[in-house]
Amino acid sequence: LRSYLRDESSRLRRLRRFYEKVQVLHQDPEASVDNPLLAFSLIKRLHSDWPNVIYSDEATRNTQALHAGLREVEQELPGTEDLDGAARALMRLQDVYALSVKGLANGVFQRAGHPPLYSPGRRVSLSADDCFHVGKVAYDTGDYYHSIAWLEEAVSLFRLSYGSWNLEDRSSLEDALDHLAFSYFMAGNISHALSLSREFLRYDPSNQRVSRNVAKYKKLLEMGTGASGTGRGAMVPHYRCAPLLTLLGPLSPQPAPERVLHLGCSYETNSSPYLLLQPAKKEMVQIQPYVALYHDFITDAEAETIKGLAGPWLQRSVVASGEKQQKAEYRISKSAWLKDTADPVVRALDQRIAAITGLDLRPPYAEYLQVVNYGLGGHYEPHFDHATSKKSPLYRMKSGNRIATIMIYLSAVEAGGSTAFIYANFSVPVIKNAALFWWNLRRNGNGDGDTLHAGCPVLAGDKWVANKWIHEHGQEFRRPCSADPQD
Repeated sequence: LRSYLRDESSRLRRLRRFYEKVQVLHQDPEASVDNPLLAFSLIKRLHSDWPNVIYSDEATRNTQALHAGLREVEQELPGTEDLDGAARALMRLQDVYALSVKGLANGVFQRAGHPPLYSPGRRVSLSADDCFHVGKVAYDTGDYYHSIAWLEEAVSLFRLSYGSWNLEDRSSLEDALDHLAFSYFMAGNISHALSLSREFLRYDPSNQRVSRNVAKYKKLLEMGTGASGTGRGAMVPHYRCAPLLTLLGPLSPQPAPERVLHLGCSYETNSSPYLLLQPAKKEMVQIQPYVALYHDFITDAEAETIKGLAGPWLQRSVVASGEKQQKAEYRISKSAWLKDTADPVVRALDQRIAAITGLDLRPPYAEYLQVVNYGLGGHYEPHFDHATSKKSPLYRMKSGNRIATIMIYLSAVEAGGSTAFIYANFSVPVIKNAALFWWNLRRNGNGDGDTLHAGCPVLAGDKWVANKWIHEHGQEFRRPCSADPQD
């Protein structure tokens, strides 16, 4: 674009110079066509110079160069899936953090009556066309709860700028009114659908389809259908992460005093020679489920090395579905797997994990290091790390279920992205270079239901984590069963 604008600007400057020359010759009151030199100049410019300018190939060459430049990078540009995924991410952030659409369109990340969750250094507003596209993504999937909110904002913005056309816009006030009217109809509010359709016809009175809709809505209202706006397709949010909303307010109930005594920070060696000179900085986060946070678990350089190793191999994350693995909307991230032979840093990380947990990480007792990147609105809805069915792909390793998880935060984020333990009612924010550890299984081998957890959507920033899942086999004498079968 920069090259095209430079070349086109040069061409237009030359065109303006030619225009000004001709204009001067024609408009000079003292110039007379009796002057043979002036007559010759006029005749030449009108006969040959003007057609040369008009039929110049320069404009075509500039445009062709612009098109060629686009073709060169086209494969690297975002596709339809990326764009629609980004729109769904905005709706996810809207739901989970209870953000207003009008606020988002104005670049404000705020819940009503609360301070902003995130204040960017530079506020970015959305255009009417931007809001229309988010609403259209919801509309196309029959999600009229979200389509109404976003299309309302699009209509409001289009009304403010009606008559001024933007080159990059693919939609218009008429498009927004059309989609919004039908969204209200599907949500049961027929009187508002009628009102919006009538407004549409003021701009495009010859549209037969909308005229038929107006007649249909009037007939339905005369029959007494849907006037209250609570009929067919009542508006309910489609997003299934409502429990996370409780994590945004004060946590309750407060921990019992006797449990608080066990929470605290300490330097831990875990009887490992590896940690004698540099003990681990352990913060006990929760007793049940057992969750510990190890601060400064890795260095900045190690985190960058791991991200660099994983970057070229990142693929859309999958989840276990029966005996298969597949992509799912409830897990939006990209991930890659690193063997301990990938780099000395990965091998050193395995040694450090073994030291602080006291567990055996030799193959096949632990999985490879999984590196995950959560981008725009990236999240993972509530789930267990351990298998809840014997048909799970996790058992293909033939080393039992996942007994423990260690999750390392490889980056910081500006807002969002916490790891939320749903039933236990607490969350752990993203703390760069820290490692979060918890037991997935109780000592009797059963899954611990209190470990149900979720990755809250990233509100602002780029979240990277590295997961290490450790299996039961090989840990029989490192984490033995309790004498109490209920433990």
